[in-house]
Amino acid sequence: MKTQLITLTIVATLLSCAAPLLADDDDDSSKGPGVAPVNNSFYAKECSACHFAYQPGLMPARSWQKVMANLDNHFEENAELEAEDQKVLTDYLVNNAADFSKHKRSVKIMRSLARDKTPLSITEIPYIVRKHDELSAKMVKGNPEVKSLSYCDKCHTRADTGSYSERDIIVPGYGSWEEYERSPGFWGYIKRNGRD
Repeated sequence: MKTQLITLTIVATLLSCAAPLLADDDDDSSKGPGVAPVNNSFYAKECSACHFAYQPGLMPARSWQKVMANLDNHFEENAELEAEDQKVLTDYLVNNAADFSKHKRSVKIMRSLARDKTPLSITEIPYIVRKHDELSAKMVKGNPEVKSLSYCDKCHTRADTGSYSERDIIVPGYGSWEEYERSPGFWGYIKRNGRD
């Protein structure tokens, strides 16, 4: 009996110490964004010409290197650049990748990845997948205003600043994520049952 009590005390102590480390609360804007915002105007201009300019801290350096080495088939598009421009952009992405960031979400992204995995898309990262697991296919793929999780800025209203806080999410056609989280009605039903 005494051994069980000691074991329970140790487990409770460990859990109380680990809880802050495991917590995944919203970005606290007073502490800065979840990932470092894009701070390279050439990258912002070049990449946002076709899609949202993803922050380097959303993927590890090895992923950015692989993505940038295959611009002739960049998600089934030819995005080739002059060699010098490609090097400048690759250097920016690699030097500011999640591996080298102390921002909260970048750290969590790296913790979620196995060392032998090199995702080529942000939507393949386990942390990102887990953060979106409550969304139904109807809310994303079936939503003509969203279409894919790769369109971060369609729902994350402050994504361009590096903030992916739940309080800033508005799913087009569905409304605020905070309302979804609190609602005992329709949204709550979807959340509890995982159905549309």
